[in-house]
Amino acid sequence: MADPAAHDDAVVLERELDAPVELVWRMWIDPDDFAAWYGPDGATVQVEEMDVRVGGTRRVRMEVAGPEGPMQMGFVGEHVEIDEPRRLVYSESMAGPDGSVSPPHTRVVVELEDLGGRTRLVLTHHGVPADSPGATGWAMALEALGARLPG
Repeated sequence: MADPAAHDDAVVLERELDAPVELVWRMWIDPDDFAAWYGPDGATVQVEEMDVRVGGTRRVRMEVAGPEGPMQMGFVGEHVEIDEPRRLVYSESMAGPDGSVSPPHTRVVVELEDLGGRTRLVLTHHGVPADSPGATGWAMALEALGARLPG
């Protein structure tokens, strides 16, 4: 089920979640649900745009505490593939407060497998090394996702 394009510059995380696949899918595509769990511990997330269709825009703003005070980060991307409720693929880049987009341009692949009332989630973020702060942020976010699900 893992993305065959996965390689050394990708973080791959797998979780089994105690919730049906349709609910886990909604947590990825509903702006309010996504904002409630996305990001590292302590982050405040605002989904500015989530047009869930191929070619649709994703725009997310995050604020995290840093050693020198709050840091703001923006992420912008486009939905590339949608196979509800099994597979979601989108591009992602950093976005400045003025809307400017900077490299690197990465790709997020979310794969969901129905386990009869439970869900196996495999997240592959191409362009984010497994030993990076981004990988740590994803691990925290997936823990928060699991904690928000009933069960």
